[in-house]
Amino acid sequence: MRTSIATVSISGEFPEKLAAIAKAGFAGVEIFENDFLTYDASPREVRKMVLDHGLEITLFQPFRDFEGMPDQHRQRAFERAERKFDIMGELGTDLMLICSNVSPISLGGVDRAAADFRELGERAAKHGLRVGYEALAWGRHISDHRDAWEVVRRADHANVGIILDSFHTLSRKIDPNSIRSIPGDKIFIVQLADAPLFDMDLLYWSRHFRNMPGEGDLPVVDFMRAVAATGYSGPLSLEIFNDQFRGGSGRLLAEDGHRSLINLMDQVQRLEPDIRIAAPEMPNPIEAHGIEFVEFTTGPQEKTSLEALLLTLGFTKSARHCNRDIELFSQGDIRIVINTDSTGDSFAGASYSVHGTNAYAFGIKVNDAEAARQRAASLGAPAFAEPRRLGETTVPAIQGVGNGVIYFLDGSPALASIWANEFVQLPVEEPDSNAGLLRIDHLAQTTRYDEMLTWLLFYTSIFSMRRTPMVDVIDPGGVVRSQAIESLPRPDFRLTMNGADNRKTIAGKFLAEGFGTSIQHIALATDDIFATAKRLLERGFRALPISRNYYDDLEARFGLEPEFSDALRDASILYDRDDNGEYFQIYSQTFGESFFFEIVERRGHYSGYGAGNAPFRISAQRRLLRPEGLPRD
Repeated sequence: MRTSIATVSISGEFPEKLAAIAKAGFAGVEIFENDFLTYDASPREVRKMVLDHGLEITLFQPFRDFEGMPDQHRQRAFERAERKFDIMGELGTDLMLICSNVSPISLGGVDRAAADFRELGERAAKHGLRVGYEALAWGRHISDHRDAWEVVRRADHANVGIILDSFHTLSRKIDPNSIRSIPGDKIFIVQLADAPLFDMDLLYWSRHFRNMPGEGDLPVVDFMRAVAATGYSGPLSLEIFNDQFRGGSGRLLAEDGHRSLINLMDQVQRLEPDIRIAAPEMPNPIEAHGIEFVEFTTGPQEKTSLEALLLTLGFTKSARHCNRDIELFSQGDIRIVINTDSTGDSFAGASYSVHGTNAYAFGIKVNDAEAARQRAASLGAPAFAEPRRLGETTVPAIQGVGNGVIYFLDGSPALASIWANEFVQLPVEEPDSNAGLLRIDHLAQTTRYDEMLTWLLFYTSIFSMRRTPMVDVIDPGGVVRSQAIESLPRPDFRLTMNGADNRKTIAGKFLAEGFGTSIQHIALATDDIFATAKRLLERGFRALPISRNYYDDLEARFGLEPEFSDALRDASILYDRDDNGEYFQIYSQTFGESFFFEIVERRGHYSGYGAGNAPFRISAQRRLLRPEGLPRD
């Protein structure tokens, strides 16, 4: 599989783009003409730069308004093409993209366009070059790849082929299976892009909202399955126009792009096993079966406050690590680890020195931990390792959001016995401490909004997961975008990703004051929220106080019985329901830099996360915020 990306797809100056593209692992690059024209170097110098990075130029693009021009403009179009052919010779690339004409003076007619391409093919052949015809979704006469293919077919020239772009096909809802009838050797290059589903002008949609395959809602996998069926073996190239990407990190965007192509072809290969595709071999997408543990790093003073909070939640200090300053708190199937190890080889200590107290790591239950690590590595996830001490087991791990750590644990003897072998069990000080918390329902991670797609792709490419629709969470300081992802085939592992634009929101404050740490809250599940609320109150737990106005509205909105509404209010329980079930939420008050716990109960088959309650939770948190400039508790 030869991977490529258009220079227009990522941010930065031209040399920075080339460096990022090469470092991400791409084999080739499309030179977008504006990037070339605005860079002060000759074509030969650009060619050398590309070669020095170990890249090839897969395409020079775009050449516009060529075919079907009136006689007085036709010759000028060919003269322009000849000038570009000379540049291409110096650049060292043999393929030019010609997009379908959008000029208001252009003339229609498949035969007229085919004649123009036949002549252009003759001229290109004299230079040892090829030209590819792409149907723009908003082309004046040709806006469908089927019509573009008919032009190419009638041109009947070895140096003229078709260029396919997933956005142009899928945005117009053209059946991608129509591609299967095109001979693979007449497809000169395939360009790929995804996009969220919007009902808007096609040109505006294309120029501002494209994203990497797997980050949007278009059926790019179906498109690529059809391409693979033709026998096409040329480059797979990304062409992304996105306002957000233009201001993002070129390095991250290039890494995302490369990951998206590998993941896409892995999906295609699994769906089309009879078609030989040069895709990297890797283990299956990982099935996640829940969260084994969450680990905090903290210092001695904050540890006292964090431990006290866990005890009010009904946790028991159940074990202490044999070699490190690490303690285990347990309840039901929930394990919370507090790590105060600050020795030189401790990543936890380094994380604390940068971020302060934070939930920097968590473990995921999988079928095969090593296979999970291998798949993650194949998709460019950075491996995590730190020195092990005597008697400690090496656990496969990677780094994720905010440089946090994700561990993979399976049922193998070594990994399944970590809690017994590496921890000393402690006597139970409070046998009756349990508050009825059973498991971790979900984690909530917060990141900068411009990195949100990066981390969603990170999870959905490594794990077998589905995305739920994105929602806007309204905060008085701005809007936070939130999207949940859930493991397949069962939602045993749930995670919500929240993207913050500025530090005026609660999510933005968490990022700014925690210096980029990621896990902002942990949702703990109970099967009886009212019994748990009573037990928490007895243990001194302080729930987030919710406005009485919320409950008055809740009663009217859902038609709740007054007694039920009063019970919710008395326990500071928030409520939501959909057609499939009900959802109950209790929030802790914030700890440290806006971290908090959530206690939830799902009844029936409720599949959401109480998004409608988020503004009320945020308003309540804001009322308790530490004023700027005051020291921490």
